[in-house]
Amino acid sequence: MKNWVRANKGFLLFLMLFGIFRTAVADWNPIPSASMHPNLLEGDVVFVNRLAYNVKVPLTDIVISPTGEPQRGDIVTFSSPVNGTRLIKRVIALPGDRVEMRNEQLIINGQPAGYSTIGQTTESIKGIGDIAAVRVDESLGQRSHAIQFLPQVKARRDFDAIVVPPGQYMMLGDNRDNSEDSRYIGLVPRALLIGRAERVLASADITGNWMPRTERFGMSLYPKQ
Repeated sequence: MKNWVRANKGFLLFLMLFGIFRTAVADWNPIPSASMHPNLLEGDVVFVNRLAYNVKVPLTDIVISPTGEPQRGDIVTFSSPVNGTRLIKRVIALPGDRVEMRNEQLIINGQPAGYSTIGQTTESIKGIGDIAAVRVDESLGQRSHAIQFLPQVKARRDFDAIVVPPGQYMMLGDNRDNSEDSRYIGLVPRALLIGRAERVLASADITGNWMPRTERFGMSLYPKQ
């Protein structure tokens, strides 16, 4: 064993440095579910900037130093405060924000979010089949993004006003009626943030024919406003 380690020490050093790079600097995140439709699809692989918010001790959630502040509208990977599962959602409310939801409409600091219809499509739900989906553009201050509603699905479409405590964030999925987010798992502490998702690196239709979706390669997750 010692001889094998000695003979392959360069390769082992590479693996160690690569692991540190992935856990401390930059990473990629496969998208396994529909919770971020229509912006992220199953089979997308997104680039995650791990230095966007914090420098952490590799392989831990121990923050060495903050590097930036999450902004409303950022797409963020984080560890679930319930079970540690890695999730990807959108930042909706920041520390100090007063936020509530009434019949799917967000109200942040007394200002209702703006909504304009993009169009209709269908969504395939396991165990249910194809159902109607409505896509709208949601405006939160100066930023806007597409989201999706599933009117036929039972979902949590209302919650009472809360004030987000210091150091915590509200995360929601863009596929509002098919997302396990802060409505179910609670607010997310800053220490559990992994990084900011920046763009789609590659994509394949894993729910269909497994063909590459080359039109999504390199696609930014933040279209110019």
